[in-house]
Amino acid sequence: MPRIELTTDVQAVPETVFDACLDVDMHTESMGTSAERAVGGLTTGRLKAGDAVTWQARHFGLPWRMTVRITDYRRPHGFTDEQISGPFGRWRHEHSFTPDPANSSTTLMRDVIDFTAPMGPVGGLVASLILRPYLQRLIARRNAYLAATLAEPRHGEGAQDPEHARNDQGRR
Repeated sequence: MPRIELTTDVQAVPETVFDACLDVDMHTESMGTSAERAVGGLTTGRLKAGDAVTWQARHFGLPWRMTVRITDYRRPHGFTDEQISGPFGRWRHEHSFTPDPANSSTTLMRDVIDFTAPMGPVGGLVASLILRPYLQRLIARRNAYLAATLAEPRHGEGAQDPEHARNDQGRR
């Protein structure tokens, strides 16, 4: 099963980052070229425990639709969303938010995504060779957008140059 692990430094406290990651409107803004939008379930505002949202987007030139539910909710420490219908055989995305011990105004935002593609061994090969790198770049871009947005002065958490997503081996 392919796994994606990313850690992003965000110049904001965990509560702020947690809330931003569950904000449907901010998610839509952060997804850029995929034109992802909420088309079912909660389509605006902030998701909470048990909520579901259906996302529609274009990836690889094809329309995609995926419904996820918030299956674990531990404000401000983390939450998990899991696919209940969509293109993946399995999709589980754990989000965690930890204060940076070296800087109390910074949160270490961690994403761990486990997924499988349909179509047995062929799907597994596609997931490893194509989907995993594509999704890792997509999530890293989203995280960089969140970090930059939350670092803006209007959020009161101020650094001007947020760190970008890195994989857990520490490469940036």
